[in-house]
Amino acid sequence: MIFINDTIVSEAFIQAQFVCDLPRCKGDCCVSGDAGAPLEENEISLLEDYLDDIKPFMIADGIKVVETDGVYDYDEMGNLVTPLVNGSACAFAGFHDNGTSFCAIEKSFLAGKIDFKKPISCHLYPVRLLQKDGFTHINYHQWSICVPAIRKGNKEGVPLYKFLKEPLIRRFGEEWYKQLCKEIQKKR
Repeated sequence: MIFINDTIVSEAFIQAQFVCDLPRCKGDCCVSGDAGAPLEENEISLLEDYLDDIKPFMIADGIKVVETDGVYDYDEMGNLVTPLVNGSACAFAGFHDNGTSFCAIEKSFLAGKIDFKKPISCHLYPVRLLQKDGFTHINYHQWSICVPAIRKGNKEGVPLYKFLKEPLIRRFGEEWYKQLCKEIQKKR
């Protein structure tokens, strides 16, 4: 484990090798599971404000869900999450012709329509953040759908923390990321 400021970085996160392999996994993390992606409170107003710019990239069922139920839901623990379509796919997921899912929020961002890339929990995946006892715990969520990403990460020798450099800096800052790299190097 590594402690940096008010964060605790898990050993599994430190040791993992990972590179998303969309041609193999088809973006299943956006369409599988029993709850939507975790949301931070400030992200709800962003989704509400940008919804009209995101809708052109969404599927009809996703649009219906957010128009009927709103841009967020609660999981069984009472945490804010993205709403789901038919209890499975994120309402903000879209699909390419080959069946690979994509994030409609990110598509809108990449098209220059909005300045919000996607919820930080999605950007950080397969990392999940847990707030506990005044600390942010940084945990590696190991899920069978990500086996292709683990294989690719191992083959290419890419540590998870390097693969997630951009979202880690987005969430914790450049100095925190530099400290993380330094602490990981000390452990090797």
